[in-house]
Amino acid sequence: MTKTKKILNKPVWLKYSESEVKEIILKIVEKNPGITTEKIGLILRDTYGIPKTKIFGFKIGDVLKEKNLYQDPDLKNVGEKVIKLEKHLSKHKGDKKTGKSLIKTKARHKLIKEYLKTS
Repeated sequence: MTKTKKILNKPVWLKYSESEVKEIILKIVEKNPGITTEKIGLILRDTYGIPKTKIFGFKIGDVLKEKNLYQDPDLKNVGEKVIKLEKHLSKHKGDKKTGKSLIKTKARHKLIKEYLKTS
């Protein structure tokens, strides 16, 4: 079976061009360094009224990769969770449940890193 690309048509009410959307994405990243692609998409939708960047034929991650600003969102989110759990565990040393959760989360973080290296 072959995958067919779903072609999205640009809505009539959308006033931005492809280059303007790319500039907006880079402006958002400049203002908020380290922001993930999911959050950029939410900002584009809520603030600028751009439903999806696929309408223009590209993804947010592609724009960020061109400028070497891309961070894998899975790796970033799991890394932040590890930091939160370590901080909690340093205050509450007897919390066994958090200790076990920290071990699992570190393992998931390592797996994601290894996967990204191979792919």
